[in-house]
Amino acid sequence: MAIKWTEDLATGVDEIDDQHKELFKRINRLLDACKQGEGKEVIDGLMLFLSDYVVNHFGTEERLMDRYNYPESRSHRSQHENFQKRFTDLKRELQMSGERLVAVIRTNQLLGDWWINHIGKVDKGLGAFLRTKI
Repeated sequence: MAIKWTEDLATGVDEIDDQHKELFKRINRLLDACKQGEGKEVIDGLMLFLSDYVVNHFGTEERLMDRYNYPESRSHRSQHENFQKRFTDLKRELQMSGERLVAVIRTNQLLGDWWINHIGKVDKGLGAFLRTKI
């Protein structure tokens, strides 16, 4: 089942929301490929995208947190670090085992959890704060 971007997920900060929308697009591409039995064929491209995404997107959020002295910056960064660790472990496992089906399943789990718990909650708090500053 595709995940749908809805405005209740929006932070109100266009730069962050546009990056989130791109993440949703990529997740949906993987989900569509899985439905077609082709998830293993697209996982490598998603891993490359995510490698860049965690650097660029987290960098965007952290730059804004620093610029506007976000009081929850420490815990927010901690979640970014946790995601990066989990993602790095997943990439390493894929490289070592070459098992793409397991990577597809674990990537879906990681991103689904991130979508619900981080984007839907933590980033919303950041957005609310930033809207009062920008």
